[in-house]
Amino acid sequence: MAAVADPVGQNLITSLAKPGTNITGLASEAEDILPKMMELLTSIAPKPERIAVLLEARSDVHPRMWRALAPIAQSLKVELIRIEVTSPANVNLPLAFQTAVREKADAILVLPDEPVFLTKRALIVELAAKHNLPAFYGAREYVDEGGLMSYGENLRTAYRNAASYVSKVVHGAKPGDLPVEQPTKFELVVNMKTAKALGITIPQSVSLRANYIIE
Repeated sequence: MAAVADPVGQNLITSLAKPGTNITGLASEAEDILPKMMELLTSIAPKPERIAVLLEARSDVHPRMWRALAPIAQSLKVELIRIEVTSPANVNLPLAFQTAVREKADAILVLPDEPVFLTKRALIVELAAKHNLPAFYGAREYVDEGGLMSYGENLRTAYRNAASYVSKVVHGAKPGDLPVEQPTKFELVVNMKTAKALGITIPQSVSLRANYIIE
C-alpha cells in the first residue's frame, strides 16, 4: 500500500511497527494534517467564513475526518458545510458544487485520501473555477491541474518508495514483519495564476512557506 490513511483504524494492519498481516507499505497522515490545511485555507484574503467540505460518502476515513474538523472549525470561527459525493462521481461532482454555491460557501475543502477524487481532479478543478470557488486540496496533482492550493505528502515519492517494499517481499521478506512507514515531509503548493483569476490574495507569510509556487 501507499498513501493510505490510518491503516490501523481501517483494520488493514495490527500496528505500524508490526503489521502482522499480508499488507505493508506506506501510510499517510491525512487526518493529522487537517488542522494545517484549515489554517492555510482560512489565511487567504478574503477569509472564507463558510467552507464546503467535499467527502466521499462510502469512504472508510472521510466520516472520521469530518468529525475531526468540527473543533478545528470552531477554533478558526468558520462554518462547515458537509457535501457528500457518491458514484458516479462525474455525475455527482457537478451537483456537489451546485450545492456548495446554493449553501453560499466561500471556499471548498476537498478531503484527502480518496482515489475517486484524485482520478477526477481535472473535473474538480474545472468545477471550482466555473463556480469561482477557492479550493484547497491534499495533493499537488490538483494544483498542477490549475487548483489553488494544496498541502500534503508527495504522492509520487510515496508510490516510488512503495517499490522498495515490493523488492523486499520478492526477496523473501514477510509483509507482516515490515514496519509501515509514514511521511516525514509535507509540501505546500500554491498556484498564483489561479489565485489571480479568483481575485484571491495569497499572504506573503503563506507564499514564503510554499515549497512550490506555480506562476
